[in-house]
Amino acid sequence: MIKTPIKLLAVTAFAALLSGNPAAAETLTIATVNNGDMIRMQKLTDDFTAKNPDIELEWVTLEENILRQRVTTDIATKGGQYDVMTIGTYEVPIWGQKGWLVSLNDLPASYDVDDILPAIRNGLTVDGQLYAAPFYGESSMVMYRKDLMAKAGLEMPEAPTWDFIGEAARAMTDKQNEVYGVCLRGKAGWGENMAFLTATANSFGAKWFDMDWKPQFDSAAWKNTLTFYLDLMKDAGPPGASSNGFNENLALFQTGKCGMWIDATVAASFVTDSKNSKVADQVGFALAPDTGLGKRGNWLWAWSLAIPAGSQKVESAKKFIAWATSKDYLALVASKEGWANVPPGTRASLYANPEYAKVSFAKMTLESINAADPTKPTVDQVPYVGIQFVAIPEFQGIATAVGQQFSAALAGNVSVDQALKNAQALTERAMRKAGYPK
Repeated sequence: MIKTPIKLLAVTAFAALLSGNPAAAETLTIATVNNGDMIRMQKLTDDFTAKNPDIELEWVTLEENILRQRVTTDIATKGGQYDVMTIGTYEVPIWGQKGWLVSLNDLPASYDVDDILPAIRNGLTVDGQLYAAPFYGESSMVMYRKDLMAKAGLEMPEAPTWDFIGEAARAMTDKQNEVYGVCLRGKAGWGENMAFLTATANSFGAKWFDMDWKPQFDSAAWKNTLTFYLDLMKDAGPPGASSNGFNENLALFQTGKCGMWIDATVAASFVTDSKNSKVADQVGFALAPDTGLGKRGNWLWAWSLAIPAGSQKVESAKKFIAWATSKDYLALVASKEGWANVPPGTRASLYANPEYAKVSFAKMTLESINAADPTKPTVDQVPYVGIQFVAIPEFQGIATAVGQQFSAALAGNVSVDQALKNAQALTERAMRKAGYPK
């Protein structure tokens, strides 16, 4: 074996430091969701690594349901697989409270944390500590084909009712030519069909629990919600809708097969992108629908970057998060791909920018975000916060099981009454097991 003199090793290391090329770069493992904004970020990370040559990035890119499962398992078991996690507004307060996340209160002053929109920032803060930085923020809204709406002889109001959506969807449907009046989430998952259906149920006067934490799926309001949804999808939805989540509906809309799509405001940049959307020049926007009870069917969410408490690379992880969620990153995307493709919904300065104000969906996105109040999500008083979710640890498992029941109803495998009965029973059982009321 050839031995290297200690003096030579020291000289080599010193020379590496002088040259700015450390002997070994630190590798950050980043778990993220497979949506367009995150994939775009990966393509732009040369900007980060050029500024931080001592940090290398390794990506784990996963479908939404799988990402949630993997990062939840990893952080709960202190697995330490990831240094940066993409997590949502549901996880942050629960995990922050448990001490599972690193505080980001010491991000540099240049980051300008006060620029983050209050509705988004509040959802990522626990006891004064910011536990995640928002990559993009969203509510939900109606995206629709102006040409098909005109052809149906209708005009979309800025604030439509569900009755109008039902009428318009049926009028726009032309199944023979594979044009469906509405595309809505049907894929089972607490963040897939249940995000949409929970927000919708709020606007119908439904709720998950009463003030004693008793499940409410046996209520008339839930029956009205599910019946409306299933009838609408049967009459005006695409075939195989029980398998469709965000990405599947996006593809349908971009290829001209949907008259309307009610989903995340972040989708607006994709459906108006002429490179990928056949209907880019025909897309209009409206607030999420209501039934006149005072609540709209729109949610509030942010996909955010956080550091698990088990990471051994906290300082490097903070550098990456500060880069990816900064004003400079927004400007970088704008310079490469135009203002319409900038991650939306996080910073007040973006909405004050006259260039961004020209983007067709900017105003409606901000109005939708500002209209969402997670502290008062329902018509009646409830013991929980969260609009498209209930901010308790048990919700993830319960809502996934309920989502499977509702997806089965959409597929025609069970009736409305049976799906609701099953949802009520499984939720009651899970809540009893968890010791509610607490």
